[in-house]
Amino acid sequence: MSKMEAYRCGVGDLWKRQTGETYPRTFAHRMGGCQDLIQRLELSVKLGKHKGCVNTVHFNPTGDLLVSGSDDKEIIIWDWAANIKKLSFYSGHTNNVFQARIMPFTDDCSIVSCAADGQVRLSQLREGGRVDTRRIGKHRDRAHKLAIEPGSPYIFFSCGEDGVVYRFDLRTQSPTNLFTCLAFGANKSSHSAIVRLNAIVIDPRNPNCFAIGGSDEYARVYDIRNYHWDASTNEDQPVDSFSPRHLIGNDRVNITGLAYSNQSELLASYNDELIYLFQKEMGLGPNPNSASSEMSEELEAPQVYEGHRNARTVKGVNFFGANTEYVVSGSDCGRIFIWKKKGGQLVRLMKGDKNVVNCLEPHPYATILATSGIDKNIKIWSPTAPNLIPLPDYVEELMESNKRKREQRAHISFTPDVIMHVLRLQRRVSERDGERRISREDFEGEDDEDDDMDGYAMDFTTDGDDSSDDGDHMNPRDCIIS
Repeated sequence: MSKMEAYRCGVGDLWKRQTGETYPRTFAHRMGGCQDLIQRLELSVKLGKHKGCVNTVHFNPTGDLLVSGSDDKEIIIWDWAANIKKLSFYSGHTNNVFQARIMPFTDDCSIVSCAADGQVRLSQLREGGRVDTRRIGKHRDRAHKLAIEPGSPYIFFSCGEDGVVYRFDLRTQSPTNLFTCLAFGANKSSHSAIVRLNAIVIDPRNPNCFAIGGSDEYARVYDIRNYHWDASTNEDQPVDSFSPRHLIGNDRVNITGLAYSNQSELLASYNDELIYLFQKEMGLGPNPNSASSEMSEELEAPQVYEGHRNARTVKGVNFFGANTEYVVSGSDCGRIFIWKKKGGQLVRLMKGDKNVVNCLEPHPYATILATSGIDKNIKIWSPTAPNLIPLPDYVEELMESNKRKREQRAHISFTPDVIMHVLRLQRRVSERDGERRISREDFEGEDDEDDDMDGYAMDFTTDGDDSSDDGDHMNPRDCIIS
C-alpha cells in the first residue's frame, strides 16, 4: 500500500485516535466509508432456512439481529454473526411477505410486516418464544413497503398498489388514510389516475418529510404536517417532485425503489432504466405540469449510476457506508453493484445470487451488507478479504450486455398498468419451469470473479402459455420485491 493509499484509508486518523485527537466513535464513522473496506467485501455468512425466495432483510437498531421474510410466509429472526436462527414464526399473511421491520426501542419484540395479500400486521414476541400476530391495516392491493419514523417505537407508514399511503400509530386502534396518490393532471375520478406505489422512505434529517414512488416517472415528496389525523380533508398534495428530464412524459418507466441519504439526497431506481440521485434543488415543484420548460432545462441533471439491469423484479436500492458515500443495487445478472455516490464510479462487483439480487440492507453502523434475491438464503458481506478485490475482467462485457438488453426492451412501449400487471403475472410461472432452471445446489464461492461470467449469461424468458394460475409456484421471475 502506498503512502497516499495508507493516508486515504485512515492511518492518519488512526494516529489521531491513539493520541486522543479524535474520538473513537468519530474514527469508526470515518473509517466505515473507506474504499479499502468496500474493495475487501466478501461473503462471510450464508443464512439458509427459508423455503422460498427471501423478499426482505432488515437489521435491528443495534445491528446484532436480522429479520427476514419470504414467499414461505415465515418471518425469521437471526443471530446473523453466529449463523443461528433464533426464532421462526408464521407471519399470519396469506401471501408472500414483502417487508418486515423491527420497531426501534421495543427490545426487538415488535415486528411490523406487509405482504402481497395487502395486509399490514404487527407481530409481538412474548416470553417463552410465543408470538402474537394481528392485522392492523389492509390495502386493497399488494402492499410493498413500510417506512418507520426514525427513533419511534410506534409510528410508521405503508404504501401499496392501491395508491394509498397509511400512517400507523401503534397506540391507536386504526391507521390514518393520508391520501391516494394520483397522476399529475389526471381525472381524479378515473381509476387509471391512481399511481400504484412500490416504495416509501422517510428523510432521516427531516422526519416530517417522506417520499413515494410507483407506476410513473415521478418521485413525490410530502410533508406530514400538511395532513389531519382524522383524514377528513386530506388530499394528494406533494410539496415537491423529482424526475430526470428525459423521462418526463415517458409512460413506460416506473420507480421500483427509493432511498434517502444522511444528507437528504433522494435516490430513485427505475424499472428497465437507470438509478438517479436528486439533490433538493433539483425538484420540479408540487406540480411538474405547471413548471415551465425553461425552468426544467435550467435544473442540474442528477447523478446517474449505470451498469446493472432492473427489469425482472421490483428491486430496491440503497446507500452504503458510514456517511452514505456509496450507492448499492442488485441486478438481473445476479450481481451486486457498488458505486461511489460522488461521480458514479463502479468500485465493487459481487456475485450475490444465481439469478437476481433484489434486497440490499446495510448494517446500522458497520461496513457490512445483507443481501437476498431469488435464492432461498440471505448473504452477509463483510470486509474480511486479505487483499483488495479488483473489478473482474469481464465487467465491461457484463455492463454492455445489461445495457443492450435494456435498450432492446425499450423499443416495446407499455402503459404503467400493463407493466404492473406483467410483474404480477411473473409470480404465476409454473414450478416445473422454475425447478428446471434452479435445480443446482447452492453455488460455492459466490464471490469467485473468475467464473467466466456464467452467472449473468442466463436469460429467463417464458412464453405466454407457461403461465399458471397457481400463485404458490416459484420461478426465478417469481419474486416481486419492493
